[in-house]
Amino acid sequence: MEVGTDMGEKQKYIFVTGGVLSGVGKGITAASIGAILQAKGSKVSIQKCDPYLNVDAGLLNPREHGECFVTKDGAETDLDLGHYERFLDIELTQKSTTLSGRLLSQLIADERAGKFNGQTVQLVPHLTNAIKQAIVDAGEGSDVHIVEIGGTVGDYEGLSFVEAIRDFAGQVGRENCLYVHVVYAPFIETSKEFKSKPAQNALHELRGFGITPDCVVVRTEAPAPHAIAEKIGRFGGVREGGVVLLPNAKTVYEIPLTIYASGIGPVLDEFIGNSEKPDLKKWKQLAKAQQASYAKKVTVGLVAKYLDNEDTYLSVLEALRAAAWQEKVELNIAWLDAEKSSEKEFSGVDALLVPGGFGARGVEGKVAAATYALQNNVPYLGICLGMQVAVIAAARLGGLKGANSTEFDAKTKHDVVYIMDGQAGKESTGGTLRLGDYQATLKKGSKTAQLYGVQNITERHRHRYEVNRQFISEVEAGGLTVSGTSPDGELVEFVEAKNHPYFVATQAHPEFKSRPDRAHPLFVGLMRAIGDI
Repeated sequence: MEVGTDMGEKQKYIFVTGGVLSGVGKGITAASIGAILQAKGSKVSIQKCDPYLNVDAGLLNPREHGECFVTKDGAETDLDLGHYERFLDIELTQKSTTLSGRLLSQLIADERAGKFNGQTVQLVPHLTNAIKQAIVDAGEGSDVHIVEIGGTVGDYEGLSFVEAIRDFAGQVGRENCLYVHVVYAPFIETSKEFKSKPAQNALHELRGFGITPDCVVVRTEAPAPHAIAEKIGRFGGVREGGVVLLPNAKTVYEIPLTIYASGIGPVLDEFIGNSEKPDLKKWKQLAKAQQASYAKKVTVGLVAKYLDNEDTYLSVLEALRAAAWQEKVELNIAWLDAEKSSEKEFSGVDALLVPGGFGARGVEGKVAAATYALQNNVPYLGICLGMQVAVIAAARLGGLKGANSTEFDAKTKHDVVYIMDGQAGKESTGGTLRLGDYQATLKKGSKTAQLYGVQNITERHRHRYEVNRQFISEVEAGGLTVSGTSPDGELVEFVEAKNHPYFVATQAHPEFKSRPDRAHPLFVGLMRAIGDI
């Protein structure tokens, strides 16, 4: 399989790689470059290539990898796709995420089916060709396609991806490919100086694989002197102006401004053949809003069980921040350990939010949070599991002692939350949940319908368990009412509390559709409810 050359003269590709260490900011860099190109009028698509042998990110440990982001068509992906969607305000698909495991499993299936006609199937050219074809497919229809390669150059599992993007330029033309390498320059406290040697070594390694980058983004903890950029450019073979110093920013939404103001601006202009100044007004307004001081201060208690990695709840945090900026309030997040939190901690916050999750650990703490919010008129937003624990709390208050979900107690007599039809036995398998976009019909006159402003909505899902409608009367006796269902009325999608300042919960993950300049209505409603109390 060879990548075709009939992609049109305008088709351009930008490859973003990383060196020195992982987690250095490749995703934000890729998204920021995309935002700049969009602001110049280009149609941009974007893709994450991860060298993991996993088929998708659905079974990856959130403690290690952060949240699992879900696309509209149900792809379980790396959190960088969330950055992409928020920065570029586009909805991505299965094609936007490519993992080694998926490609390898397909290659093996094709080999078993005899599709290689007896050839010896190898990493080069068969896997590399599959990678190149995935890139072409994901970029179809755009002016510029941005591809982020996960991990760092030199990782054993990533070698096929590096070889694929090197060879790609030979087939589509080097002039149609721009290589951006993101590196890290540490600051040595004892000598009070930045060190460029790790970045130089990373660039040397990249060139050893046959790729000379057009641009280098140098990440630092604090602003570095321009001499560091000059040194890295000189020893890395990068043209003048192609090195960007990118210190930690007060907000990631400043980064498109920082990148364009650097020497990379003219490089991008030359690459796409468009020297018009980009309209970055949106990013200036966002940066200003996020750094402004507001008189109104609110504290939202996030009742969670993964407290050692904030990236586990990244989209939820971004959705809360967007709502706070929109409502002009200063947001403080109080991290409440679901396994240890108590009424004393619940009473110390202005609102409670219970995010999605899996497994029994910490679930009783989340039920306690929902119970406290119901009984004490504390604003509450429940997301996925956050809705299920709210239903459990209400059922118990409504007289069902021991009410629970079969996920946490398989022997419960009152399974107010139970496993979806056909899902039993699949609890530890990947790609088998209810995933992606599903429609819902909201109850006319409900608070939920008022928040959305319409009755028919679409939200993304990622769950296996559903509310058991057999116990709705007991749930209602405990203070909740169903405010949204699937179009056929069979599945409970939203619940809300009666005579409560704000108690709304959904089976969906609305955080995935929130945008920094267009906050999601459920999060905006939470902020407004706090302000009204």
